[in-house]
Amino acid sequence: MAFVVPDVLEEGCATRQALERLASKWRVLLVYALLAGPQRPAELRRRVEGITQKVLTETLRGMERDGLVQRQVLKESPPQHVEYALTDIGKTLQEPLAAICAWATQTNA
Repeated sequence: MAFVVPDVLEEGCATRQALERLASKWRVLLVYALLAGPQRPAELRRRVEGITQKVLTETLRGMERDGLVQRQVLKESPPQHVEYALTDIGKTLQEPLAAICAWATQTNA
């Protein structure tokens, strides 16, 4: 069976839309961090060096809208406590990201 390359240059291409969802380096790094399991925002900020609180919040909200992460409220009363976890769809990124890590390791060897 021949490998079919999608036309990612077309706006309606599903592959292009997926790439646009992950285009932010922060999204990919947050997926990596969340592969370890659910975490609170403060923990994510400590683990993902260089991300500001504002960018973390905006990125997590966008990832939630796209169905990659889910937000769970742990404590309703102020101060509110929440944690984020990958959804089933978000977890499917583990294998492609592992392939990118393997590629990066091989090309830098």
